[in-house]
Amino acid sequence: MKIDIMTRFERHLAEQAHIAEKYVPHYRNWVVRFYEQLGKAPDYAFNSEEKTAFLRKMGLHHEDWQVRQADQALRLYRHYLGVQAATPGAVTIDVNGAWQEAIDDMRTALRLRHCAWRTETTYLTWVGRFRAATPGKKPGDLDEDDVRQFMSHLAVRDRVSRSTQNQAFNAVLFLFRHVLDKELGDIGSAVRCGVRRRLPLVLTVQETERILGHLEGTYRIMGMVLYGGGLRLMECLRLRIKDIDMERQTITVRAGKGDKDRQTLLPERVTEDLLVHMDRVRKLYEQDRKDGVAGVELPGALARKYPNAGTDWCWQWLFPSARLSIDPRSRTVRRHHAAPAPLQRQFKLALAASGVAKPASIHTLRHSFATHLLEKGTDIRTVQDLLGHANVQTTMIYTHVAKKNVLGVRSPLDG
Repeated sequence: MKIDIMTRFERHLAEQAHIAEKYVPHYRNWVVRFYEQLGKAPDYAFNSEEKTAFLRKMGLHHEDWQVRQADQALRLYRHYLGVQAATPGAVTIDVNGAWQEAIDDMRTALRLRHCAWRTETTYLTWVGRFRAATPGKKPGDLDEDDVRQFMSHLAVRDRVSRSTQNQAFNAVLFLFRHVLDKELGDIGSAVRCGVRRRLPLVLTVQETERILGHLEGTYRIMGMVLYGGGLRLMECLRLRIKDIDMERQTITVRAGKGDKDRQTLLPERVTEDLLVHMDRVRKLYEQDRKDGVAGVELPGALARKYPNAGTDWCWQWLFPSARLSIDPRSRTVRRHHAAPAPLQRQFKLALAASGVAKPASIHTLRHSFATHLLEKGTDIRTVQDLLGHANVQTTMIYTHVAKKNVLGVRSPLDG
């Protein structure tokens, strides 16, 4: 049986793993020596501790390249065992059941921590891809090797960006910590995507005015709030009536990126238009109350603490959706805030109509807000607070694109 498994493994290396023919015997040799030292049959699904102990002992008497080759051979063999285990029958059903239970537990854990719906769907999508990359394995059998291989696969085969790879890692880390009750060890040998420092695209004040001038109605108000306050797209869409303070000319952003609250600027130019818009929203709100529509979604446990707060005017969305929808969690029919896609589409149309030859997006308005403040002499700490950056180094990137030399440095040639 041992020879049969190894022969099929050699075929797998050549046909599926694309290992050069001259290296296949070496890969087989490392696996055979590992199982001989372990004293187990070659169909035994070894764990990462057993593999680490073998490689550590190898390192005392072998070259580094040999240890790396043995490590790769054992990773491929472990993957091969997983593929062989994923055959029709009771084992597959058992694996599927274990994964379904883990996914249900993860969904519950995400909701207990009040994670956003977009975070929930994104994390569950990544866990689904992680499951597909570890065929035949139950969630409880996963370890650092599986995570390392998955991260390397994303970087090498899928060529994802570093931010995407980090997002995938955070989802898998959440699965290990809060569902499987495991801590991930060292995955330092995983291939990480390269860091590319990009300067943000920034519009001039005139270009910004031209683009906003081609937006109409509510979309124009949204654009002015986004640029005038330096908001992110979803921060703008999630604003509620109570977050607007006309007297103090401030906007309060609740549970922004990093689950942080902050205050930013409410432009005077948008105040009059915003008051007219809020009157229209008030009429829609009153019609919903007459029609018996459920109140808006409330953050955290407020819905349990104040059952009727969702029908209060102050909690209504500043930019509500024109249609009712079904809450994906509670299955309640209610009015949600406006979706991002229509605003993004209108912005692209306004960009084309303005003749501005830059690949701008909604987020470019936030970059422009920060840069224009710096160009007008606003100190960088104030800009940091308005943007909600945890580290001033993040804000410093705008000094590289500001038209005016905000750091006050002069060229020696000018001196």
